[in-house]
Amino acid sequence: MSSIKIECVLQMNCRCGESPVWEETSNSLLFVDIPAKKVCRWNSLTNEVQQVTMDAPVSSVALRQLGGYVATVGTKFCALNWEDQSTVVLATVDKDKKNNRFNDGKVDPAGRYFAGTMAEEVAPAVLELHQGSLYSLFPDHHVEKYFDQVDISNGLDWSLDHKIFYYIDSLSYSVDAFDYDLQTGQISNRRSVYKLEKEEQIPDGMCIDAEGKLWVACYNGGRVIRLDPGTGKRLQTVKLPVDKTTSCCFGGKDYSEMYVTCARDGMDSKSLSRQPEAGGIFKITGLEVKGICPYPYTG
Repeated sequence: MSSIKIECVLQMNCRCGESPVWEETSNSLLFVDIPAKKVCRWNSLTNEVQQVTMDAPVSSVALRQLGGYVATVGTKFCALNWEDQSTVVLATVDKDKKNNRFNDGKVDPAGRYFAGTMAEEVAPAVLELHQGSLYSLFPDHHVEKYFDQVDISNGLDWSLDHKIFYYIDSLSYSVDAFDYDLQTGQISNRRSVYKLEKEEQIPDGMCIDAEGKLWVACYNGGRVIRLDPGTGKRLQTVKLPVDKTTSCCFGGKDYSEMYVTCARDGMDSKSLSRQPEAGGIFKITGLEVKGICPYPYTG
């Protein structure tokens, strides 16, 4: 086994860093800071960080085939033109729930942008329950709603054969799977493939690796865990020097590096002095497994 190395590559002080996405064409990592309303792009070659500030909490960002990006801002699916920092609203959800916002989002292998909502938190992980729903923005900009009664809509990804959709509703402490129809974008047959143990804390963002195993960032657990969704077993735990790990993705020139986002909101000064890198971007190397490149939104 090669030794695993963890380093803070960007001391960003994100209040709640989330939704890391690797952009191969620019050797950059995209991510958001939800309460700061920022989309950020870190160039891994020059170490330069560019930021665009939105008019509402921005909870996820994804690549767009036409160029630029798409993002979930407040309760809106938006297109983001990076060059002139302009946004165009593609669709709005939860119009009857003024206190809601989007949370995590990701594009499926057919180019649909999946994202779920939740009630705005009064403190980290403290919120009105059952207010969220899961949605998908199709390439023609119409939106489908899959289900509601969600607490904190979170990590999502698809199996390598595109037949299973994985999903996390954080306060269920479960990683769930659905049968997935790639042609129609429909989901069915929900079941749990992994229940988190107490010390693992709250399941947050998630990604899949090139062997079909899932990696889940554990909020308040200070770790990412690797799961086998077929057996329901945890295969590996990688601990980080920060507690509030929020999400993860693979990147680098051959997708052999893992990037992890984290948060500092809700930490007192004592915790922050113990974890000075809280809110930073971490890179993990030596995992001996690669990821797959992200799918772009095709609308």
